[in-house]
Parts: sequence; structure tokens; C-alpha cells
Amino acid sequence: MMTMTVAAGEARAQMDPRMTDILVTSGTEEMLLYARLVDGFKKEMEEAILAGVPAVFTIELDVYQERPYFWDRHILHREIRRTIKYDNLKKSFLIATNGLGQPAILTNFESAQKAMAELNGIPVVAFSNLSKGERYYVQVRVKIDRVRLPFKMEYVLFFVSLWDFETPLYKIRFAYE
Repeated sequence: MMTMTVAAGEARAQMDPRMTDILVTSGTEEMLLYARLVDGFKKEMEEAILAGVPAVFTIELDVYQERPYFWDRHILHREIRRTIKYDNLKKSFLIATNGLGQPAILTNFESAQKAMAELNGIPVVAFSNLSKGERYYVQVRVKIDRVRLPFKMEYVLFFVSLWDFETPLYKIRFAYE
């Protein structure tokens, strides 16, 4: 049996983009993360994606065990990279997530943006790494990575440098029982 309390996103600062509807819940063999990224696509970024420049969102997860008289114990760090790329010839968007199944192929931009922004069932930590009766928390943030273009293309496509931003760090508490 597992019980959990989720603190409303304890952010260090209010910035755009941000995460909402954050939930950590138990799956069959691991804890799973559900969340939504809001305001993750800027106008310049949308234009660049439609021009064929890939965008990469990196989901950073850190799991800690709470300990009252010591520093909290770090259990694991995980980075999940989600990439969106537009194929001008096929008129479709490819969304790939490293380590999580086959890429999705979508035909319209709104549904591709939604697929990038929805974090549904992201594996956080296996139950084998947790001890019953202990309290834990997950720290999560999403970074929108700056795309590295070949040669001196970054000077031509200067708006790509505006992409390098991240959400605040959110802390979600749970207990494994």
C-alpha cells in the first residue's frame, strides 16, 4: 500500500514557462509523474520548428529520501529528453522521447505542441529503490534546450538563442507504505 501527499508546486520563482497539474502516483512497479507544461512554446520557437529546426525539452528528475536529522539522501537523478521535429516533405511532426517507446508522428502543430507539453506516466523511480514506511520527494523541472546548429548558422538564426530557458524547480512529496 502506498500513500502520498503532493505539495502544490513549491517553486523557487514564478517564471514562464511553468508546470501545472503535477502529480506523482504509483504504477505497477514504479512511481509515475504526470504534469503539464504551460507557455513552453514562444512565437520564435514555433516559427523555427515549422522551418525544420528541432526543439528539445529535457525533464530533470531528482528523488530524495527525507531524513529528519541528516541531509536528505539523494536516490537518483534522471534526465528525459523529448524532441519535436517537423518534416517539411511529409508535413508531419515527429516527437521522440529517449528511453520511452516509439516516436509519435502527428500531422498538426497544435496536437504536436500538446504532446510535447503533456508529461503522462513518466517513470520516476522503481519501488525496489524505495523503503516501506519512508518519506520521499521528487524535484522536477523542464529545460527547453538551446539548439546547436552547424557551422555559423546560429548567427543567421539568432532567435534560436532565445530558447534557452527552464521552469522553476518543483518539489512533490510522497510516502511509500
